[in-house]
Amino acid sequence: MKKYQICLLLLSPLLSIAQYTDVINSNRPGKSMSAFSVGETVFQAEAGFFGARERYDEARYEANGFGSDLSIRYGAFWEQFELILDLQYQHDWYQAPLVDDTRSGLRQTVLGAKYLLYDPFKNAVQDKPNIYSWKANHKKKFSFKDLIPAISVYAGFNLRIGNNPFVRDDAFISPKGMLITQNHFGSRWVWVNNVIIDKFTTDDAYLGLVSTLTRGFNARWSGFLEFQGVKGDYYSDYLFRGGAAYLVRENIQIDASISKNIKETPDIAAASIGLSWRFDANYEKIYLRSTKPVDDKDKKGKKDKKKKRKDEVELEETKP
Repeated sequence: MKKYQICLLLLSPLLSIAQYTDVINSNRPGKSMSAFSVGETVFQAEAGFFGARERYDEARYEANGFGSDLSIRYGAFWEQFELILDLQYQHDWYQAPLVDDTRSGLRQTVLGAKYLLYDPFKNAVQDKPNIYSWKANHKKKFSFKDLIPAISVYAGFNLRIGNNPFVRDDAFISPKGMLITQNHFGSRWVWVNNVIIDKFTTDDAYLGLVSTLTRGFNARWSGFLEFQGVKGDYYSDYLFRGGAAYLVRENIQIDASISKNIKETPDIAAASIGLSWRFDANYEKIYLRSTKPVDDKDKKGKKDKKKKRKDEVELEETKP
């Protein structure tokens, strides 16, 4: 599930200092973006299909349709850096007085990059394992240090490609910026916040907030609740989402969600299903010195040194 799998990193016996985790870290099914990247050289695709209904009684129009979205993420140059391409296509039937038509096009095309500024887990002192209790060793308790979030920044730009009847502004390119925070409370709760400023050079400019709370139920299942606020001169709204995700394999996740706003100008409802897939064959793990696996040569060297010390002790004891 989105962001929850990062918690499993805390429970791993070999803790990596990289962004990479043993299981896929997907932004789906919510709309927020996690603070952590997928890992250097890692490629990840997150796709979904949705159905949506939009109705505005006072303006006397209604639109019903479907669409798909695709997010392509690639870790490049550094562990903290990620390139992201977001696409969304929509097709719907639009009805209004004297109008009965279909609309279709790329509703969203955004190319951007994310960089992790601060990672509270890096170089953190880990609790010693409890060798007498598996449960105690795999259940991380809340700590006040959990209140310190991971912090990332995102910068990108929107492109208007082809016919796009879903936006008013005709600008071919417009900027997008975001501040991202992510907290981990214990080993099961993750709280992600995105503060967004988008299209601020156009008539469709808005400020946004997306806040997502995720809970892992077990190693496979997790669920989330999400709030999204949009404030602009042309459009303002508050939306709520909820859903769940299932980890099929370490690199494959499926998900489902529903969303609804709280006003009727317009009234919006949507449902979505999706799939996330990761390709990480080129990734090389980076380990902390204290947790780096010891190879056979190191083991043999330690055994030889131990045997040598033992022989020296025996020799001293046999001296007159």
